[in-house]
Amino acid sequence: MEYILTSKKFTEALKEGKFLGLKCHQCSGYTAPPQKVCSQCGSEDMEIVELSRQGKVRTFTVIHVAAEGYQAPYIVALIELEEGPWVTANIINMDPEAATMDIIGRQGKIDYQDIITDIFSGGERIALTFSLTDST
Repeated sequence: MEYILTSKKFTEALKEGKFLGLKCHQCSGYTAPPQKVCSQCGSEDMEIVELSRQGKVRTFTVIHVAAEGYQAPYIVALIELEEGPWVTANIINMDPEAATMDIIGRQGKIDYQDIITDIFSGGERIALTFSLTDST
């Protein structure tokens, strides 16, 4: 069986303002970002769906030694999407040096940013981003 939602399709959709994921026909769970099997039950019986892009911060860390293509410091967070799956995203509208445990549970919206291609990648790179939309 082939991947029904490839990385390329996922990236193209993000650039068109759509955040795609997979909905499982066996357990009704959602999987994001794309992978071959349902992250909850392991079934390959899934369909492509558009996700809300809404979520909340579950945990985070501030990166002080940047990976190639990034500028330190930056915040990397685990975001629980409204539909259930968790994704990794960079919080972009907050000063990393001001990040405290108070951002856990804050609401926001998923988007993306282009990342500079490095010598190891096979081409274009993107990173999921998360903008906090609620007030403290």
